[in-house]
Parts: sequence; C-alpha cells; structure tokens
Amino acid sequence: MLIDSHAHLEMKEFDADREEVIKRSKEAGVDFIITVGTNLALSKKASALAWEHENIYATVGVHPHDVGKTDQRTFESLKELAHHQKVVAYGEIGLDFFRNISSQEKQIESFGLQLELALELNLPVIIHDREAHEQTLNIIKTSGVRKGVFHCFSGDYAMAKQCLDLGFYISIPGVVTFDKAKTVQEVAERIPLSSLLLETDAPYLAPVPHRGQRNEPSFIIHTAQKVAAIKKVSWEEVAHVTACNTMELFGIKNSDTR
Repeated sequence: MLIDSHAHLEMKEFDADREEVIKRSKEAGVDFIITVGTNLALSKKASALAWEHENIYATVGVHPHDVGKTDQRTFESLKELAHHQKVVAYGEIGLDFFRNISSQEKQIESFGLQLELALELNLPVIIHDREAHEQTLNIIKTSGVRKGVFHCFSGDYAMAKQCLDLGFYISIPGVVTFDKAKTVQEVAERIPLSSLLLETDAPYLAPVPHRGQRNEPSFIIHTAQKVAAIKKVSWEEVAHVTACNTMELFGIKNSDTR
C-alpha cells in the first residue's frame, strides 16, 4: 500500500490533464491521495474532486498566503464544507514568515482561529510552517490541538521531536531525495517510521529523478525509496507503515468509500 498524504490536485496546474494524472497514480500503485485545500474556492474544488473519485480524500482550510483575503464568512463556509463526507482534515493552515504574503499579524490571528475551528469539528490539522518554527509550536501548544501532521517538514530533529511530543506526525516530501537536503534526511533517519507520512506536495517539489518538473502523486514512489535507503529497510515496508499512519490520522479505512 502507498499513499500520497498531501497533494493539490485541485490546483490549476492539473486542469489540462487531471484525469490522466489520477490514472497514472493508480497505475503506479498509489492507493489513496489526500488533496489539500488552501482557500475556500480550492477547498470546494478539492471536496468535489474527492466526491468524484473513490481513492481521493479532501481537506479544507486557508493557507497563510491566503488569509489576508478572508473574513468571518470564509470560516463559516469552511465549517459547513468540512461536514462533506470525504473531508478528512482541516488544513493547510499555519505560518509562513519566509514570503509574508499575508501580514504576520493576520497569519497569527487566522492560525489561532482555524485551530479552534478544527477542534470544534474534531478534525486533525495539516500544518504549514516556514521560517516560523517557534511561533508555530507555541500557538499549537496554546490551542490544545494534539492531532495532525507537520507537512513538508522543514525543521531539524530537535523540532521534530517537539512535534512528536505534541502528538503530531512528520510528513516527508520529495525534497528528501535532493543531495543537499541533509537536515530532512537526518529527520527521516532518526524519527521512527511509525511517526512518518510521505507526501508529494504536487504540483510542487518533485523528487529526483523528476526534479524541476511538475510533481504528481505517482512520483511518491521515489520518496518512499529514498526514505527506505536512509532507514536501511525495504521501500515496501516504508510504503506500508506510512500508509497505515496516514489512514490512522485521517480515519480512512481500506475499503472506505464513504
């Protein structure tokens, strides 16, 4: 079993060949894909896509880049959308102090509000954290949220350990296949397999040997193989355990058609 725990199939980069991409993922042995909403419009598109495909699940939320365009009505609509049968998590939410497309003040405010909403909905969260490690951890600690995943993990092992202590999984992206990505490789080596997920973050961050291309879920195999080489186990074991972790986090059953 193999699962891409974080992709963005609803984005415009897949408009021309979305069905072919989904077909290729099945042919590559990818059992399930979690397609992750990043604003209200894309969350609606993600949930519709999940409804159309048995092997796709969706999440809803507002990415830190987009929170500057939100108001209370946005979150009310997301709350309603979250009750869709195949919505399995709240996110992608968090802080991005690298690009600061939305003001840091607005990011912090919206992150706290969305964590509260996730708690109310009893959904796990998908966390985006870039150049805001301390702030992200402090807000999560205060929120009381203790179920979710740090997606496309960019911290070091010390931070990863703190995330695990809070009850979170660590998601390893295709970046782990890059020669110079020593920090995430160390995290992949030292964190127990029982605490890891695999993701593509498609259409972004394609792994070697597809680096520089548009990423897609079928490429998840390369991330599984790299993590297996790092941990000195078979890629099949990495695929199976991380798939089981993903299903446990998101409440997906193997025969689940919802």
